[in-house]
Amino acid sequence: MGIVMANSSGTIQSVNPFALKLFGYTDDEIIGKPVETLIPNRYHHKHIHNRETYANNPKSRPMGVGMDLFAVKKDGTEFPVEVGLGNYITEGEQNLIAFISDISVRKKAEAEIEKLNSELEMTIEQRTRDLTETLRQLEISRDRLEGVLSYQNALFENAGVMLMATDETGVIRLFNPESATNMGYTELDVINKKNIISFHDAKEIAVKRKELFNEYQINVKNNFDVIVEKSKRNIHEEVQYTYIKNNGSTFPASVTITVIKDGIGKITGFMVIAIDISERKKAEAELRSALEKEKELNELKSRFVSMASHEFRTPLSTVLSSTYLIEKYTATGEQPKREKHLSRIISSVNMLTDILNDFLSVGKIEEGKIQVKRTLFSIQELVSETTDEMRINLKPHRSIVYNHSGNTEVLMDASMLKHIIMNLVSNAGKFSPDHNPIEIKTDCYDQQVIVSVKDLGIGISKDDQKHLMERFFRGANAGNIQGTGLGLHIVSKYAELMNGKVVCKSELEKGTEFIITFDLNSTDHEKNISY
Repeated sequence: MGIVMANSSGTIQSVNPFALKLFGYTDDEIIGKPVETLIPNRYHHKHIHNRETYANNPKSRPMGVGMDLFAVKKDGTEFPVEVGLGNYITEGEQNLIAFISDISVRKKAEAEIEKLNSELEMTIEQRTRDLTETLRQLEISRDRLEGVLSYQNALFENAGVMLMATDETGVIRLFNPESATNMGYTELDVINKKNIISFHDAKEIAVKRKELFNEYQINVKNNFDVIVEKSKRNIHEEVQYTYIKNNGSTFPASVTITVIKDGIGKITGFMVIAIDISERKKAEAELRSALEKEKELNELKSRFVSMASHEFRTPLSTVLSSTYLIEKYTATGEQPKREKHLSRIISSVNMLTDILNDFLSVGKIEEGKIQVKRTLFSIQELVSETTDEMRINLKPHRSIVYNHSGNTEVLMDASMLKHIIMNLVSNAGKFSPDHNPIEIKTDCYDQQVIVSVKDLGIGISKDDQKHLMERFFRGANAGNIQGTGLGLHIVSKYAELMNGKVVCKSELEKGTEFIITFDLNSTDHEKNISY
């Protein structure tokens, strides 16, 4: 943190070593110069006006809120900065303090995030903007801390970050208002009474101790020494810790620790600068979640295009070829041939309709537009009517055996239940031999409805059963059997909306049974769930 002190007329009175290094000047070159020396020429006139205005009504605040601020080095290089303003009075004269942070790295990161935002959907743009909130970082000059009491008071009272100073053992000697607000202590609670290590999580200290051993081959026993070891080595890095408040709650903090030395270079204490980064962590988590959703969406789009191109090709080819052949059958005696191809066209169109309906159902589920509408109806009649409709589309010699036990009247969404049964029966028909029966059972007892559909087909491997309910998933043994991989996904979501649980029992070459158990105890008469 660069620190520049100036009198009320804007003449530089003092500059800390970090600021000299930041701007490339020596003390002799900058002391006594106007503060505009550190600002690009194009801003001089406006800055002089703003400085004079501030001098008339000084108060601690960030400079240029909502604006991009720039400073200029001795060699003419411009760089973006954040500036915090403070003030104090010494010997009757109003003095100004400017805390200057070089935010080039942050600006570069913000530019990269902005570039990423432009590539994502509009739905996550706002979330990524939230990640660009300003973070001010502060590090004070160790050499001037003890000598300038008024500067110390101004810094501690007005800084927008937590500032704590300790002795060489970690006992807190200074505790600014921001620290008191964030930690839930008063100055009287902690100064000369608490060690700063009490704010830290013991597990994190243990992890840091191992890191020090791996990096320097040293075994640091004292917990406080663990957090200050690197600062003793003049390594002033930001480290994330979990801080523990007075009430026991915690929050993530970005912490920088620097040493305080006396005139002969002996370490007399440590300066701790901490920033509550709860909001930043939340924004980062939201961004990661948005990126994962975007990645998943792109993968689904790719799988959809691949699947759709395959599943649409066969029925469309059938329609085209049958249409072409119908044109060739012009004689009256060829009517049976025409009817055969018309039947093939109707079957193919129905197949395309089923595929499109699956797509529409998945889309409505994903958008949260599916609502459960419960009505009282006979489950036995609904299943019987549904199986009668489906027998027309099943292969010849395929039988459906249906048995029911218990109550017949249920309070459920009849449309969803019918869709579930049709999907399971259709799958059983596609994946089992022609002459094997499909068994359907329904049981209604004690506010519980159990629906079972069983076949004696090719079965599903244990590995494939783990992924059955995923979108576009098809078993390894499905081969060229027509299907979109959406049916069981829709079944699982419809069942979930109606408080149902799907269980699959299957063994390769021995058949498959899907059992769905619905809990009717729910008092909701209309449910809307978004995925």
